[in-house]
Amino acid sequence: MKGRFAPSPTGYIHLGNVWIALLSYISTRQQKGTYVVRMEDIDLQRSKRELGEALLDDLEWLGFEWDEGPRIGGSESTYWQSERQDYYANVLECLALEKLIYPCFCNRTRLQSIASAPHIGEIIHRYDGKCRHLSKRDIDELYSMKEPSLRLAVDSCNLEFEDRWQGTQHIHLDGELDDYVLRRGDGMYAYNLAVVLDDIAMGITEIIRGDDLLDTTGQQLYLYKTLQQCYPHKHIEVPKYGHAPLLVDIDGHRLSKRQKSITIRELKAQQWSASRILGELAIVGGLIDGSRYTHREISLSDLIHLDLSVSGLRQKTIVIK
Repeated sequence: MKGRFAPSPTGYIHLGNVWIALLSYISTRQQKGTYVVRMEDIDLQRSKRELGEALLDDLEWLGFEWDEGPRIGGSESTYWQSERQDYYANVLECLALEKLIYPCFCNRTRLQSIASAPHIGEIIHRYDGKCRHLSKRDIDELYSMKEPSLRLAVDSCNLEFEDRWQGTQHIHLDGELDDYVLRRGDGMYAYNLAVVLDDIAMGITEIIRGDDLLDTTGQQLYLYKTLQQCYPHKHIEVPKYGHAPLLVDIDGHRLSKRQKSITIRELKAQQWSASRILGELAIVGGLIDGSRYTHREISLSDLIHLDLSVSGLRQKTIVIK
């Protein structure tokens, strides 16, 4: 099997990132699998190479070792998404030839105007299929005025998958309303495209990530299905998923890179050891009983044997103080 940790280098790595890295690392090592690190720096406006290098430094300091990825190499020529764009473009060409994607010329103002809001403060971003049925003449005319985004043409369907901690998930995709963007008009490739293509190319068989990404899984599963149509002679394995509870502060806010006090850099500056950081995470996450460890310093090698079936991982959030 192959597991992976795929952070976005938009800031210094923080406890929320390390929590997911820890779970994926333990799971992969317990299965004697191959651990992959991939830098998801597809957002060229927010991601920075120096932050990616700093992130790798912090992972190494914490004791993580990966079998494929930056600084190690592997079967892929690069493990930085920003350097894999030719691969994404080639796949989009295939999807276009099979008429599985279409150009969308809608601007942001129009897309916001069609978003429905059944409750105050709740916005559901769904498309109305306007550009899916444009004539060739209309498309040629619009191309002269605007570079379009590219949307996947979704057929209505029901999908189901078993999540390691969240249980059976039932997903309904409603045709044109769920046509989603694979490449933006400015040329930036969408997360849903890049993550699926890279997981296929790198042979990832297990994905452990935060519960906040659970809602994207249906779109990604549909893309796996679509790619199988595009490449009928290629075996495309759909990975197993585990969506872990997010770490939140005492006010219920998700930990983020903006909260500098919980970055590994800041904790290290406050004389926290790597084993203390990992030990505290394991205790807060309910992986071990904190009353058994008075010093709370536990090395990564000692955490490898922990049971990941504990009930705490079926929660939506874990409060960290």
